Amino acid sequence: MPGGQAFITETRAAAKAAGITLFDVDDPDQGIVHVISPELGIVLPGCTLIAPDSHTCTQGAFGALAWGIGSSEAEHAMATGALRLAKPKSMRVTFTGKLAEGTTAKDMILTLLANHGAAGGKGHAVEFAGEAITALDMEGRMTLCNMATEFSAMSGFIAPDDKAFTYLKGRRYAPHGAMWDDAVASWKSLRSDGQASFDQEITIDARKVAPMVSWGTNPGQTIAIDAAVPSEGEDRSLEYIALKNGQPIKGVRIDAAFIGSCTNSRLSDLRRASALLKGKKIADGVKAICVPGSTRVKREAEAEGIDQIFKNAGFEWRESGCSMCFYAGGESFDAGSRVVSTTNRNFESRQGPNVKTHIASPETVVASAIAGAIADPREIANG
Repeated sequence: MPGGQAFITETRAAAKAAGITLFDVDDPDQGIVHVISPELGIVLPGCTLIAPDSHTCTQGAFGALAWGIGSSEAEHAMATGALRLAKPKSMRVTFTGKLAEGTTAKDMILTLLANHGAAGGKGHAVEFAGEAITALDMEGRMTLCNMATEFSAMSGFIAPDDKAFTYLKGRRYAPHGAMWDDAVASWKSLRSDGQASFDQEITIDARKVAPMVSWGTNPGQTIAIDAAVPSEGEDRSLEYIALKNGQPIKGVRIDAAFIGSCTNSRLSDLRRASALLKGKKIADGVKAICVPGSTRVKREAEAEGIDQIFKNAGFEWRESGCSMCFYAGGESFDAGSRVVSTTNRNFESRQGPNVKTHIASPETVVASAIAGAIADPREIANG
């Protein structure tokens, strides 16, 4: 059966023959698809967007209906321009109030998963709403929508507003001139009616959201940084992750730290992480890696000196891409090692053979890399 090399070379040839733009590995705009699509203005409010990647729902942050599909569905969509889809149920998740200092969009979505489980959104398209959602910047909204698939939702999305319009204006594939004005006028109508009803509603007080970290082997197995592993945690997960019922998560020793993936590898993520890291060193024995989500993010971070902060602290600074978000037979973390990671999944062996992954925000990953153990970023921020 053909391997990855054949897939890449044939894709190049087919794209060239059909006159399709291909963002190849040497393209100055290449990167993770869910990072470069917003950067280039490919995703727009109200559009329907599919890709053979489960985290395509990231782009619902712009009010698009975006979801991941399989390769056979992708082939069908490319051949016919259509795709049959069963209508999902509707759900609204409302975050009231304002986030406390030191918490992020990653902590918001992990709180939802901790409270309602990794299957809580199954069969639903989820709209995120509320004061805390409106307050997020676009990159935070992308982080939130990215993990709607971890909630088993068909997609996650946010009504487009002035923040979305400002983000998209002037980007390569966005409308320009009079077409832009017409588009914005249309996009402003893309929101739920005031009296809209949903099949299910969830409300979370954003003021109570704390820095979160996963303790098990699915994203729903997550707790606040100052909490303990549940007293009735699942035996298989605990056996794999090598933790005990009732054990505090803070202070668990780590072997590695990873900042990257389509969840948390944008410029704002790297800025926040580097602000905590500046002038500090990671703990001895910790392997730490930072991978920007696109070549553009890498260029802009380097222009700001962010790369030097990471390298001076002891992080590896790499070329953009998915990198060690998932293990597919190439490079991985050492077998059996414990990693705190900004990725979206903590499945068994997700980042290498028997690797134990704890998912968290960039701030929590940096704090843990400095401490050599899972740590509260608020303590680092407060000195």
